Order: sequence, then C-alpha cells, then structure tokens
Amino acid sequence: MNSRRFGVSLGIDLSPSHKQCNFDCLYCELAPAATVDHQTDIITVDEIIDALKAALKQHDNIDVITLTANGEPTLYPYLNELIDAIGQLKGKTETLILTNSAALVDEKSFHTLLKLDQVKLSLDAVTPDIFKKIDRPHQGVDVAKIVEAVETFSKQFNGKLFIEILFVHGLNDTAEEIKKLNDALLDILTTRIDLGTIDRPPAYPVQGVSYSELHAIAMQFDTSLPIHIASRQHAESCTSSYTTEDIINTLDKRPLTQEDIELLFDQASKMRLNELLKTGKIIQQETSGIQFFIPSDNLRRKRQKS
Repeated sequence: MNSRRFGVSLGIDLSPSHKQCNFDCLYCELAPAATVDHQTDIITVDEIIDALKAALKQHDNIDVITLTANGEPTLYPYLNELIDAIGQLKGKTETLILTNSAALVDEKSFHTLLKLDQVKLSLDAVTPDIFKKIDRPHQGVDVAKIVEAVETFSKQFNGKLFIEILFVHGLNDTAEEIKKLNDALLDILTTRIDLGTIDRPPAYPVQGVSYSELHAIAMQFDTSLPIHIASRQHAESCTSSYTTEDIINTLDKRPLTQEDIELLFDQASKMRLNELLKTGKIIQQETSGIQFFIPSDNLRRKRQKS
C-alpha cells in the first residue's frame, strides 16, 4: 500500500482472524468488541516471517514494514522475537508499528518498541473521562500513566516518532481538551503530530469534525509543535482571501501542505504565495516525506525530533 504519510508500506496483521484489542474506540472501523488484555488467537513468528520473505521477494520497493492488527499489535505475545527476526532480513527497509500507546506502561513492551525504526502512537485525549469515552479502554488502563510513558519513550527512542490525535465531534474537540493535549505534547519529542478525524464508517454513532474545524484546532496548538492535518478524505473547500502578510503570519503559526493551500487559499492568494516563494520569503521543507510551506526565517523555531 502506498501511504502518503509513510511511503510504500507492507503491512503485517498480527491479529488476522478477528479483533483483539485493549481499546474499543468509538471511531474504530471494526465492529464493536469486548476489550482484552492479551491475545488468545495467535499466529506464529515462523508463519509471519515466511509470509514476509515471500512478500519481499515480490515487492522490492518497500519503504516500511508496518506492524498492525485487527486490534492492537502490541498485544501480540511474541512481538520482541518478531521484531528481532524482521531485523535480520529487512535490509534498508524500515520498521513501523501503529499502536494506541497503552503498551508503553509495560517495561518489556517499552523496550521492545525502542528497537523499531518508526513508531506511531495514538493519543486522543489526556483527560481521564474523555479518554474513557472515546477510546473505551480495558479495565485498569490509566491515561495519566500512558502520557508519562509516551514522554519518557520520546526521549529514549532514536527513530522517528509520530503522534496521532483523532478528533470526535463534541468530545475531544473542546478548547479545554486541546489545551491539555497541547501542554502534554510540549514535553514530548516527536517528528510529526498528525491531527485526524473520522474518515470511515465508525463502530458507534459518532461524528468527526470538518476540515475547517481541524484547521481551527491546529491553530490552537503551540507554534513550536510539528502539527500536520492528516484527514482530508471528506474535506470541503473553504477558500478565503489572504494578503501577503496574512500568508506569512498563517504559515508562521502553522506550516501548510499543498493540499491545505488548495482548500484554504483562493486563486489570488495562491498567486501571492507563489511570489513569496520566488523571493525566498516562503520555502518548502520536507518532514518525513511531506512537503510543508514555511517562512524561511522561522525554521529554527520548529521543534522536531531528528
């Protein structure tokens, strides 16, 4: 699969038979299911490695091997052994896991994930009641401990760390929760923070937020954070006129991609942006394969994990 955020990805499903997860998120594309704290239907490491070898022979352009699951991949009991086995045959291809972050409170899982090249952690809320409403975690999962573990992990991890926040209308999209998320993220070293919303039919009757609402949310985060609006599948055009000063100020607060520009800028504003590009006042900077427009004089202000 060609992922806009991670390149050409080869996925490994660590729970291919059915959903096995310690969360039952409102927005999950899988059907509702009781949460679990361990897998009961387990595929062997040898089976996975055999399938991976065959796939790598067929596809020689893979950028990243992605560990995922119908559920939560860190519940796979042989994850440490699997990552070691993949490391012996992956060559220059990088490894990535998509996880809900809860496993980081476990010391063994914490050190296992340190072996990966890339890690994407979900963090939808930091307030306990909102976290429980959105992510519906297994009994005993404590969001405060998760946030603490994510911060510690970010300072020990040598690879690329991504944070994803998925916004649900009426739950974590309030100014109060965004402020709390912002404060937590300021202590986390991350390559990119992806803001998303519901793009596929959810397990429960909840709604996402619009692109314009996501953009407004993005503008509430500290300008030092590497925020990226990731959800555009159902984005509506909301173009406005931006003066030259408006463009510089907007991009200074929040770098935008070409897709953002198409949705936000009218034709005259795009022409002004092009003039700023020609004069060098605005430049394009790549962050993990994504091109952002940013004022040339504020590059040093952006905090990013290298």
